Amino acid sequence: MRKVVFDIETRNLFSDVGKNDPALLDISVVCIYDYETDKYQSFLEEELSQLWPIIEKADLLIGYNSDHFDIPLLNKYYPGDLTKIKSLDILKELRNSFGRRMKLDQIAEGTLNVKKSGHGLEAITWWKNGEIDKIKKYCLDDVKITKEVYEYARKYNKLHFKEGGQIIDVKLDTSNWEPIESNGMTHTLPF
Repeated sequence: MRKVVFDIETRNLFSDVGKNDPALLDISVVCIYDYETDKYQSFLEEELSQLWPIIEKADLLIGYNSDHFDIPLLNKYYPGDLTKIKSLDILKELRNSFGRRMKLDQIAEGTLNVKKSGHGLEAITWWKNGEIDKIKKYCLDDVKITKEVYEYARKYNKLHFKEGGQIIDVKLDTSNWEPIESNGMTHTLPF
């Protein structure tokens, strides 16, 4: 089974486009970890055609807030339909189990004892300043954290988040997180 962990950084904010719709934003970089190749990669908007063959062969897309944010935004650029590929949104799973949202930074600190290397607003500033390498590093760091959080949850059926100096456990049922059989190629493109 081919699993791909991914994250996206944007060039702009919702306030710049006048609506809370991810598909109205513009991508600066997409970063991935591909379990099949054991490689981390980054793709600028103009390099997305190199990403599509990887995504097209994925059996599972793994992200954090990805169903609400990353997939609708990436789908704007994709010539097929990414919603046809099975996705696992870790934030959605946490919210379903615990009843509310929490930041990836809270999960990273509570579960892995690490902090994120930045935040999305910094990435937009870096984009405006032409500091592309900083954006790539930050996005790749988020992909690494998401991958480690995913693997921890699969192993222990729980995650932890830090809030107000306390570590809070969130039990998760991960038994249905991975498809039983591979899809091979998802064929979401209109061939």
